[in-house]
Amino acid sequence: MENFKAKLLLLFSILVSVSAQVQVEQENPCQVKSKTVSDATYCDRYWECNQGDQELYDCPNGLVWVGKNRGIADGCDYPWRNPTICKNKDLANPRISTEHCDWLYGIFGHETSCTRYWTCWNGTATEQFCIGGLLYNEETHACDWPQNVVGCQKHPLCKDDPNGNVRLGKSCNRYWSCQGGYPRLQRCPAMLVFNHQLKRCVNPPTDDCSVPEQQPEEEDDGNDNNNSNNNNNNNNNDGEGNGQGNRRNQNNQDKRRGGDGQPRLSQQQLPKNFQLPEGATLLSRPSS
Repeated sequence: MENFKAKLLLLFSILVSVSAQVQVEQENPCQVKSKTVSDATYCDRYWECNQGDQELYDCPNGLVWVGKNRGIADGCDYPWRNPTICKNKDLANPRISTEHCDWLYGIFGHETSCTRYWTCWNGTATEQFCIGGLLYNEETHACDWPQNVVGCQKHPLCKDDPNGNVRLGKSCNRYWSCQGGYPRLQRCPAMLVFNHQLKRCVNPPTDDCSVPEQQPEEEDDGNDNNNSNNNNNNNNNDGEGNGQGNRRNQNNQDKRRGGDGQPRLSQQQLPKNFQLPEGATLLSRPSS
């Protein structure tokens, strides 16, 4: 038995010695078309061919090498966007932290708020906000629905009443509807206003709001004028034609709205770095 253990220890020491002697072969950037290759040992370094010479470069602190003409900075990107890049590799550079930034480059959660986060560029932090009742998700580094965010399921807007309605600034027709602690942006039906004391939509006037004026449709693509002309032409026909014109006009309005009747937010209006969860649709930006 003792001889068997001794043989095992000897075999193990031999394997360790052999593995220590094996070196990962570094690819030569001057032998590839792109003239740029990743480092064989560290995922935050890469090699470039400069006039026949191999030169070693480091990614900005907090980023990893993902490939030439990719990423957010000279071929480097956030490591969480590329989870396999650092597999079997180490980081060559230690963490450099500044105020609000764990690394010089990255996206990080806010210290006191679930609805805010920081984007850091070269150690300078910029505060960002999640809109539409979303919270910052540390795992996905994006705004997400509250039920998907661990530790922040209860939104600050709904802290007093998890199933009540909350006034939205000074808006007369929009409000937050809390559902189990999750806020959802809602709009009062036509010609009604939100009463912040009763916390529901009522007939105007209230202490703060008078009779609302009819607002033009958002994101008008110019089709309304054509619809209006079509309806005028239909007025010259019988009642059936007029009804068809009204239905066409209503269908065009429904296309600009979601299933709940709320206008949708175009991609051009989304704030920088905002990432909408898969399958979700944002409501339009609230007006105060």
